[in-house]
Amino acid sequence: MSDSDKDKLEAQKQAALDYHSQGRPGKLEVISTKSTIGSSDLAKAYSPGVAWPCLEIHKDPDTVYKYTAKGNLVGVISNGSAVLGLGNIGPLASKPVMEGKGILFKKFADIDVFDIEIDEPDVEGMVRVIKSLEPTFGGINLEDIKAPECFEVEEQLKEIMDIPVFHDDQHGTAIIASAGFLNALEVTGKKIDQVKVVFSGAGAAAVACARLFKNLGVKDKNLTMCDSKGVVYKGRTDGMNKYKEEFAVETSNRTLADAMKGADAFMGVSARGVLTKEMVKTMAPGPIIFAMANPEPEIYPHEVAEVRSDAIVATGRSDFPNQVNNVLGFPFIFRGALDVSARKINEEMKIAAVRAIAALAKEEVPEEVRLAYGNEDFSFGPNYIIPKPFDSRVLTTVTPAVAKAAMDSGVARKEIKDLHEYAANLQNRLGTTASFMKSLRDRLSIFVTKKKSKVRMAFAEGSNTRILQASKILLSEGRIEPILLGNEKQIRAKMESLGLTESLKSLEIIEPDKSSHFDDFYRQYCAQRHRSGVSLYHAEDLMAQENYFGSMLLKNNLVNCFIAGPTLDYASNLLPIINVVGTQEGSKASGIYILVFKNRVLFFADCTTQINPSAEDMAETAANTAQLFRNLMRREPRIAFLSFSNFGSNNSPEAKKVKKAVSITKSRYPEMNVDGEMQADVAVNKNILDKLFDFHTLNGNTDILIFPNLSSANISYKLLSQLTDANAIGPLLVPMNNTVNIIQRTAPVSEIVNMCNLSALLSEEQDRN
Repeated sequence: MSDSDKDKLEAQKQAALDYHSQGRPGKLEVISTKSTIGSSDLAKAYSPGVAWPCLEIHKDPDTVYKYTAKGNLVGVISNGSAVLGLGNIGPLASKPVMEGKGILFKKFADIDVFDIEIDEPDVEGMVRVIKSLEPTFGGINLEDIKAPECFEVEEQLKEIMDIPVFHDDQHGTAIIASAGFLNALEVTGKKIDQVKVVFSGAGAAAVACARLFKNLGVKDKNLTMCDSKGVVYKGRTDGMNKYKEEFAVETSNRTLADAMKGADAFMGVSARGVLTKEMVKTMAPGPIIFAMANPEPEIYPHEVAEVRSDAIVATGRSDFPNQVNNVLGFPFIFRGALDVSARKINEEMKIAAVRAIAALAKEEVPEEVRLAYGNEDFSFGPNYIIPKPFDSRVLTTVTPAVAKAAMDSGVARKEIKDLHEYAANLQNRLGTTASFMKSLRDRLSIFVTKKKSKVRMAFAEGSNTRILQASKILLSEGRIEPILLGNEKQIRAKMESLGLTESLKSLEIIEPDKSSHFDDFYRQYCAQRHRSGVSLYHAEDLMAQENYFGSMLLKNNLVNCFIAGPTLDYASNLLPIINVVGTQEGSKASGIYILVFKNRVLFFADCTTQINPSAEDMAETAANTAQLFRNLMRREPRIAFLSFSNFGSNNSPEAKKVKKAVSITKSRYPEMNVDGEMQADVAVNKNILDKLFDFHTLNGNTDILIFPNLSSANISYKLLSQLTDANAIGPLLVPMNNTVNIIQRTAPVSEIVNMCNLSALLSEEQDRN
């Protein structure tokens, strides 16, 4: 190892140690899901109130899932006998790994975890300890237990426990590898009942993987397993056990090199260097090589490429294509099992996960996934046969498949009647935004169903990649009919390059200067703006631009909504909209952001348009934001005007402006629940507000924050969206004559889809009113 490599390794080591040690040590904490503000809450959380759920559970044990966290709680349990590539380092040293596993469960599937490290090397002892924990958990994830003990522990626990027990080192690797293997077979045109597969390694992962391969269709005679002593063949006695005997075959091959001759696939769960380039040369055409040893694979992809150009290679590493990563499996398998209160995770559930993961790799990859991986282009083929871990669709694809398999195979206690609705609701577990948007999409669906027509929505930048990807999603959702503006040849070419030609072939594409409306539109615009310096020729030039033409489509009610962006800057998008569509009754436009926190939704105004609004402007912004809130939330909002002053504590002109804005708002709109001026912490914390300013008039938690200027509003929403778990949705333009909004340049596809659904709902609300 060179000095520079040593320095790099040392830097990585220190960074990891700092990550675990700085601040609160470790990676996990317990957070209450219920309010614990006062003595009344504590009296319900513990004594005396806690006695009542205890008595209910005593009467009916199944109510434990109603009154406790058991149904969403998994025990990650290890004795530290086979930790990653570190070997038998013991239970104490394994704790950072188990904490990390807990983080993955929570991040990807919203499953809570207690990590349990047990100082027990024997099978009988482990089984006794883990069985005794059954009242605590909804499922058990066994981790980093060496073979063959891991097989015995899992098999015994599955027999005596009535909750799922899953050894991820075995089955997680097997499930992901099997999904990749099925896709590799499809890419190479090989048949599963004909391929010759060679395994290097005979431990937990290899045995589980080989079993699953057989269940999927690989013939016994075509599967050869090798360990450190060579081929596992019938009659061999050295280093054998009952698990290896399961895979012993009649063969004259005695070494891995012998077995590799003519092999279609290599499955490595062993060690670096086991597979050589010479062995790869002897494989059949179109070889499939899964070198899954970590941290260094049996053979590196570039080494394979030096001798075979026709190979498909997968590893366990994230820095190469086709990573076999267990995080694609265990969070979602447990999520599905827990949600139907499954008694076990059986073979049917594992195969359902395999096929769901394999199918997902064939679908188009969303923009946010590409961005998470350096804007890399993923499409099904030799370098993309396994989905990426940060693809949120894994949750909504794999989990329902596992839950259905549990129900179909008879191991589920609960039934999910509508799996489509279940899949849609799963995203809610990962944040309030999904739940918030689902409620709005459901309302939009009701409008569309009643009208028997979709919301027609025009997009200014029809050839933009994100717009096209969002259009595909919107089409599939069935509520919005996208209309693309721009050069049709360029749009069609971009569709083809993205593989979207078939799915978007029905979309209407309008080239502004070739449209039958073009002449009428630029003459209308000239008549509208001729006293503002716009000549007929100038109007004609402007109308060839998509933002002007799209705004005119909206003004003439040829579409229900118009969406500008996402490549031009905000001001360039806003000017045509203001000039053509205009605001209601001469009001000034405001840009509203909706900040969705875990337990709260707040509207921020004005975040995008008015740099230094007057008191009158702030009052109008409050009224317009309140109307937006009513349309979306269907109740009256509580509005706080923000300042660095609390109720007259400062007499500076800036504070007086906000105080005046409150007075104007209360005078003009006496029905609105408004107060201020107040500081931000006072506005969002009702305990502070009630304690220090008991004369205030807000009748609940604040819903809308009115900022004194653009700087404070813009900075606030951007800081919160970057430094907290809050998601910012917007900006929503109000009060426009028609529904029009601007997509921000940094918005991923998911945000664009959210903005479109919001805009469509607002257009329907506007029509209704």
